[in-house]
Amino acid sequence: MSDIGTDFAGALRQAIRASGLTLDRLRHRLDRHGVQVSVATLSYWQRGRSRPGSRTSVEALEVILGLSPGILTRLLDEQGGQVPTRSTVADLWPDPELFARTLAQLDRSGDHRLERLSLHDICNFDENIRPRTLAVREVLRALGDDIDRVIGVHQVDCPGAPPVLGGLRYCRPGRVRTEAGLIAFELLLDRVLMDGETAVVEYELQFPEEGPLGRRYGRRFPHPVRDYLVVLRFHPDAFPSRCHRYAQDTDAAPRKQMNELWIGTSGSAHFATSDVPRGIIGIEWERN
Repeated sequence: MSDIGTDFAGALRQAIRASGLTLDRLRHRLDRHGVQVSVATLSYWQRGRSRPGSRTSVEALEVILGLSPGILTRLLDEQGGQVPTRSTVADLWPDPELFARTLAQLDRSGDHRLERLSLHDICNFDENIRPRTLAVREVLRALGDDIDRVIGVHQVDCPGAPPVLGGLRYCRPGRVRTEAGLIAFELLLDRVLMDGETAVVEYELQFPEEGPLGRRYGRRFPHPVRDYLVVLRFHPDAFPSRCHRYAQDTDAAPRKQMNELWIGTSGSAHFATSDVPRGIIGIEWERN
C-alpha cells in the first residue's frame, strides 16, 4: 500500500478500510496475536483521540492489515518522537501503591476482556451536600470466553467507616477490600459469558453519615467506556450555587474545568458523554 497517508490515525483508518475488516473482526485477530484491545480503543486510534501505548500492538496491526513492517510505528515516531509513554491505571488514584496492592487481592483475570458499553452513576446528597448513596448500572460485553466477574473500584473520602456495598442486581458479591478511602470488589455475574455476550450489573454504595462535606464527584475510568451518564441529586435544602464539569488525565494532574451545568427544578445536575477514554471526569460545585 503506497498511498497510506501522512499521520498515524489517517494511515490506520485507511488501512482498516482497505482491509475490509470491521473493528470487531480486527479486535478478534489482534486477540489471536496476544494483543487485547477493545473496539472502542481501536476507534479512538483511527480517529486520533488516543494513541497506542506499546509497539507490540502497532506491529501486530501492521501484520494483520498487510502493511510493510514499520510503516505505522514510523508515523508515530515522526509525530511524537516515539510511541508515547502513558500513565498507568494506578495513576488515576491518590495512592497508586495502595491501589495496586488492593487490586492484587482480587481476581482480575477476565476484567481486561470486558468491553464497557455504558455506565450510569446516580449519586444522592444530604442537606450538607455529603454523599449518601451511589447507584451504579454497568453494561458489559465479553471480548473472550469464560468471563464470570467484573471488578469495581471507587475512591471515597470517608475517614471512618467505609461505604457499604449493597443493592446488587444481576450479580452477587465476591471479595470486597477496603482501605484508606479505597473500596474494591468483585461482582460475580449471574452466568458465565462467552465471546460477544453481554451482561448488566447494578450495585449501590451507602456512605457513612459523618463523611466530609462534598465539593465534587469524580469517576475514575481505568477502561474506556462507550457511553457515560452521571446524575447528582441534591437535597432540596442544599443546592449548590454553581456546577461545572471537569476532567483530569491522572489524579495528580490539574483539573480542567469545562462547561457549566444547570441545576434543574428537580434539584439535580447531570451530563452525558460518549467515547470516554481512560482518565477522570466529574462534576464540581460551589456552595452558597
